[in-house]
Amino acid sequence: MDKQICIGTIVAPHGVRGDIRILPQTEHPEQFLDLDYLLLDDGRTLHITNARFHKRMALVKCREVNNMNEAELLRGKKVFIRTEDLPELEEGEFYVADLLGCNVVEENGAAVGVLKDVISTGSNDVYVVTAADNKEILIPALKQHVKEINPEERRIVVELPEWVDEK
Repeated sequence: MDKQICIGTIVAPHGVRGDIRILPQTEHPEQFLDLDYLLLDDGRTLHITNARFHKRMALVKCREVNNMNEAELLRGKKVFIRTEDLPELEEGEFYVADLLGCNVVEENGAAVGVLKDVISTGSNDVYVVTAADNKEILIPALKQHVKEINPEERRIVVELPEWVDEK
């Protein structure tokens, strides 16, 4: 099975012709304008014939959805794309899905834990790391704390903030 990533949630029909309103859940919502398809978690593929934005929502017309009733049946469904169809990133940028599960270590090689989640706070992301004792450690995703990210080696090198208790 292809690796997929969620890029939004269908929140409602839009109009009577079967357009669907999607709340983008991606750093690059403009990608909806360039997509040819959407994948649903039930295995169906929707082929996009038109896409536009209105009030932060992607309004999408799909070949398989022809009226408001068919669009209503999709309410609440997550929409996915294949990871190979994600937009190219700038140098030093990474997709969260590629970092989850990476081992987190200090600069001296001491194990900190495994990256479990990334919280987006608006000003900066925060890495949620699960330590060996199952405690969660929060590390701001700032250059002063995150020294190296190597998704190929599944490793993130950090300098822990002073408020993190030493073991």
